[in-house]
Amino acid sequence: MLSLKLKNRLKNLPTEPGVYFFKQGSKILYIGKATNLNDRVKSYFNQDLLKTRGPLIKKLIEVVDDISYEQTDSVLIALLKEAELIKQLKPTYNTKLKDDKSYWSVIITKEAYPAVLMVRTKDLILKLDPSLIKCQFGPFPQAQELKIALKIIRRIFPFRDKCKPLSNKLCFSAQIGLCPGVCAGTITEAEYRQTIKHLKLFFQGQKTALVKELEKKMKQEAKKQNFEQASKIKKQIFALNHINDIALLKSEPKLTQGLFKIEAYDVAHLSGQNIVGVMTVLINNEPDKNLYRKFKLEESLAGNDILSLQELLDRRLGHPEWSYPNLIVVDGGKAQLRLAEARLKSVGLNIPVVAVVKNDKHQAREILGQKLLTREYETGILLANYEAHRFAIAYYRNHKRRLLQ
Repeated sequence: MLSLKLKNRLKNLPTEPGVYFFKQGSKILYIGKATNLNDRVKSYFNQDLLKTRGPLIKKLIEVVDDISYEQTDSVLIALLKEAELIKQLKPTYNTKLKDDKSYWSVIITKEAYPAVLMVRTKDLILKLDPSLIKCQFGPFPQAQELKIALKIIRRIFPFRDKCKPLSNKLCFSAQIGLCPGVCAGTITEAEYRQTIKHLKLFFQGQKTALVKELEKKMKQEAKKQNFEQASKIKKQIFALNHINDIALLKSEPKLTQGLFKIEAYDVAHLSGQNIVGVMTVLINNEPDKNLYRKFKLEESLAGNDILSLQELLDRRLGHPEWSYPNLIVVDGGKAQLRLAEARLKSVGLNIPVVAVVKNDKHQAREILGQKLLTREYETGILLANYEAHRFAIAYYRNHKRRLLQ
């Protein structure tokens, strides 16, 4: 039963992007970001919370007695603020819900012309020399979101990633305006340091302070009659105040609210030839054929069921605009189960996986995975797996027939 205080909080949430805070008293338990604060926060208080969010989030909601939020003017700023606040405050449930080593970070290297790089956190721990890192931002759970964010930021503040400074040759990024030309020496160290300073403010979510600094700099350049430079800064200010983050809106992970969605995957081939993969979808145990998907897989993977499944999952995860399921079903044993879990973890997704083990007659013998899920959703799991196998065989036959025509 929600308290009157919580009901009032939920009633007055804006429909704008921002960062939200779940609290117990004055203690912040969880920080999240949203493209729509109203929809996102209210989704945690659905009656089917255990099915759509899992037991740990259910436990969190049971102890939450207050909610607050910070509205932002774009999803991009919400994404950056969420990462910075999690880093600063280390809320209990953010730590429990994810393995920090699977997160991504943005680092700025300690060089005359620093590089801005996207790095997995475990690589920071195991592979990179801390003395080479000037500063670090994150954690960012979603690799795809971070890639999109960096593309947006780089259009406003072009930066170096992997090119060699002062090599007297423009890199490809410089040719398309995403690198300021450190490779060809078209920007001085001092000028590039200003860019890095602006990037640091932006990654810290301090857009207001950044805009004020740029406005001051623009006036200084105009006063010195450096009108070209002043015009360039004016364009940056405009871009900051009109951030085009539609791609981020599409990339935000979604769950089908109020429904239970299962995705199942299977691969079909004959002696490694004409290899194809499929995804089938059940909504509340009913096949939704409009959501089925077909994939032609690399012939080089012929005969390797594990790598074929890996490519199939990676291809599906390359479409974050498709709403994510509550449960994933793969065909196979422990190896397939572990692979699927690892691929999901690599992009920061916490979706449970089960694997259907078959006997010699290709009939389901056992379901591997969380026992609570396998018992509760056995009918849906088996139907999803059967549909994936049927759809994969049909797609393979049609694909082979077209090749022979």
